[in-house]
Amino acid sequence: MSTQIETARTELKDQLATELLEATGSLAPVAPLRDRLEGMDLADAYYVQTVQLDHHLASGRVLAGRKVGLTSLAMQQQLGVDSPDFGFFFEDMVHGDGADIPASAFISPKVEPEFGFVLKSRLQGPGVTLEQAAAAIGAVYPAIEIIDSRVADWDIRLVDTVADNASCGAIAVGSTALDVDPSALLDVSCSLVIDGETLGTGTGADVMDNPVAPLAWLANVLGEQGVALEAGQLILPGSFTKAEPVTAGSTATADFGALGALTINFI
Repeated sequence: MSTQIETARTELKDQLATELLEATGSLAPVAPLRDRLEGMDLADAYYVQTVQLDHHLASGRVLAGRKVGLTSLAMQQQLGVDSPDFGFFFEDMVHGDGADIPASAFISPKVEPEFGFVLKSRLQGPGVTLEQAAAAIGAVYPAIEIIDSRVADWDIRLVDTVADNASCGAIAVGSTALDVDPSALLDVSCSLVIDGETLGTGTGADVMDNPVAPLAWLANVLGEQGVALEAGQLILPGSFTKAEPVTAGSTATADFGALGALTINFI
């Protein structure tokens, strides 16, 4: 690829990042990115994502953690992909148990029930093992990710959602940790309940066969870029179930049975 073509391609990626930043504020979605950058691949998509991350950090927003997405078969089938992705979220995107969250803050929100891992020690790949990842988890909380797409009509493929910060809209996390050891998460069950109706149920084994595996994967992928996961950060490893839409008036619960639950309200 000539330098001229490469420069033009970088300029287009920067433009796409700017459009996504503007869509985040205006809630006016953009056209699918894959149709606008010829041969768009994952490296291109993460470049677009990183431009946005750098912009937010430069504006003073504080990184709270990372999310791994598309780790369950249900979510991969829903979006027609076969690999996970990751994104970021800031402290001002994190809500607590019982929060009232304006549905109008999103374009077309959906919710996913998840674990929330709070790290007690730094993780940096490459080479992070499952055992090392589990040992870095200080506490496991009930969590819900609110996903939202700045791409019109959720018309996305993997590169679209990666560029759009893995479709992250906001995070909710419980105030009380689940009484479970990080090494024993495979059999933990969680249901997604919306307005009193159970719409999906899964176990830890549905999250990439082991919910600690996305944490190790993330540490290793970021480690190749020289980025570490830091102690105190919140990491969401992916959904137990497929995502379900919510609107103003909806109540969503991640129900872990006897271990606990997390409920948020959309107003």
